[in-house]
Amino acid sequence: MASKTYNVGVIGYGLSAKVFHIPLIAVTPSFKLHSIVQRTAKPDDDAAKDHPNAKVYRSADDMLADPTIDIIVITTTPDTHYNFTKSALESGKHVIVEKPFVPTSAEAQKLVDISSKTGKLICVYQNRRWDTDFLTVQDLIKSGTIGNVVEFETHFDRYKPVRPDTWKGNLSMEHAGGVIYDLGTHLIDQAYVLLGLPKTVSAIFANQRNDGGVEPDSFTVMLGYGQGKPLVTAKAGVLCVESQQLRYWVRGSKGSFLKYHLDVQEDQLKAGKKPGDEGFGIEAQSMSGQLTVLKDGKPTSSTLPNIKPQTYATLYSGFAKAIEGGGEAAVPVKASEARDVLRIIEAANESAKTGKTVNL
Repeated sequence: MASKTYNVGVIGYGLSAKVFHIPLIAVTPSFKLHSIVQRTAKPDDDAAKDHPNAKVYRSADDMLADPTIDIIVITTTPDTHYNFTKSALESGKHVIVEKPFVPTSAEAQKLVDISSKTGKLICVYQNRRWDTDFLTVQDLIKSGTIGNVVEFETHFDRYKPVRPDTWKGNLSMEHAGGVIYDLGTHLIDQAYVLLGLPKTVSAIFANQRNDGGVEPDSFTVMLGYGQGKPLVTAKAGVLCVESQQLRYWVRGSKGSFLKYHLDVQEDQLKAGKKPGDEGFGIEAQSMSGQLTVLKDGKPTSSTLPNIKPQTYATLYSGFAKAIEGGGEAAVPVKASEARDVLRIIEAANESAKTGKTVNL
């Protein structure tokens, strides 16, 4: 029996749709790009020209009214995610929604409830769970190579002296804008994948650009997991002048792991490569992390290349399995997990405002 093909509609036609979602739909065997919502086409930016086999809608309502669409992918600005996700679920569609999921954990919970009522699934696009260096860190911790982990640092530092003129620089935090929702969701989600919900959250937000912007552009968030558990630090700074940006620093009772550079998949997708292409997800040996372990009581360092990549396509293939019968348990990034990450972000906001540690 031939397996079912699921028609996928994409709301929005910006960088997220073009670079992340449409290429991943293309490599998911049971998914077919059915349609795209692009409100206004331009001569050099026209979904109909780029994807002649897909329908182009000018409004999301028209797309949601199409009974032949099975899955909606939401790639618009975060302040629109709640309404689009709610409407899609209530129209009988499964949903993949870009991160940040929604502005608040309360809205996330409402969508979790609507999902279980309608029987339609939500997957949040936390793609950096499949960063190859993060998978390497997970593997390293699981294997016990560096012993009991006492400290986990995850960084997303850059040199970007000018505030972006996209939602990342213009949208307020109450609408899920700003650095804590943009980069913080990735870093905090990775900590959540490793360790779950922390007991305490302490945060400092800063405007390193000092450009008069209302919202912070940089943060340091410390997550406390209690006795015998690692101290977790998530950091993003915009005035970091380095030839190699720090990504992870993991320290344990028997060793440590230090990793620079960002996972290569985003740059490869931007360059038109896709999962399955030769070399996709594989970084140059020179970008490998450094593992230091005790040998005869002395710290000894060696290069540790990343493990074999799973790639961002794993999120899409996992969601295909979930809607083909695996159900909520098989969803690769559950809405309830994204809700928990938002709870941590809300605690960080409160801590940064009050100067106090927040108990979760």
